[in-house]
Amino acid sequence: MENGAVYSPTTEEDPGPARGPRSGLAAYFFMGRLPLLRRVLKGLQLLLSLLAFICEEVVSQCTLCGGLYFFEFVSCSAFLLSLLILIVYCTPFYERVDTTKVKSSDFYITLGTGCVFLLASIIFVSTHDRTSAEIAAIVFGFIASFMFLLDFVTMLYEKRQESQLRKPENTTRAEALTEPLNA
Repeated sequence: MENGAVYSPTTEEDPGPARGPRSGLAAYFFMGRLPLLRRVLKGLQLLLSLLAFICEEVVSQCTLCGGLYFFEFVSCSAFLLSLLILIVYCTPFYERVDTTKVKSSDFYITLGTGCVFLLASIIFVSTHDRTSAEIAAIVFGFIASFMFLLDFVTMLYEKRQESQLRKPENTTRAEALTEPLNA
């Protein structure tokens, strides 16, 4: 038998280089792991923390610089952490790590970042020099911190819904403890 007759019905042609809308770098990104609301919140966190950082970097002089420096550190860290979490969710790296650890890390990082960003914004409000760049940075900082906290509340709600789905409906805790396992 000739090799072409044996292998031709079961093999495909060489498709050549990848073509189409999902080729190259775009083929590695998949936003479908996050619900639409969480995608929007993650995008807003990223954008607003970056804008807060940029506006704060424009400030040329300050009288009480401690609040400005703390806000600078927090806004930059918030941007980098939200970028990292978004990259993990949207790339094949998500399948390589334990997904429960990714979700748990996202849960606590979002809560911590939101609280510290809110604190940094409050401190910056009390120490700023009332320039337009500082006011813009403060506004973006407050809105970004609220986006982080809203994302945390959304994750908390999803966790509650998930845990309620796992609970049996008709058994109480006392019945579950007294009922034999093999019944």
